[in-house]
Amino acid sequence: MQIQVWVSILSLTGVALGGVLSYLAQAGVQRRADRSELRRRAEDRAEARRAERLELLREFIRVAQRAERAAEDRAGTPAWKASALDVVDELWVCERMIHVLFAAALHDLARAYVRALDHVLWQEPEDVSMWDHLQGPKVAFLTGAREELSPDQH
Repeated sequence: MQIQVWVSILSLTGVALGGVLSYLAQAGVQRRADRSELRRRAEDRAEARRAERLELLREFIRVAQRAERAAEDRAGTPAWKASALDVVDELWVCERMIHVLFAAALHDLARAYVRALDHVLWQEPEDVSMWDHLQGPKVAFLTGAREELSPDQH
């Protein structure tokens, strides 16, 4: 009888040990899978944010180009003024979105560029051409945008 008890105890011990080892192995695999899934989700979010930021920059540059064209074609007519006001409104919306999605340094550069565009739309710059007036803020913004999007920044 004593041998049967020991056999039963050893058998139960083996089952318990096997169950614990199986649980530990399964828990480890699940943790690795969870970490992998979290990392994949973070990478997906980062890529989606990068695409969103890139699209915003593309839109800002597109609207800035329209503002430059409007300043160059300055006519003072009611139709021109309405068009210029629409462009300026779009610029300020883009500038605010840059404030939301980018670091403060790029927002400051975008704001300076929008102010320069706004100035040349409504007034002739004194002592310099419109292009010279825009060159500094435009290049600074584009350089800042390139640096902000470079992969080594993130």
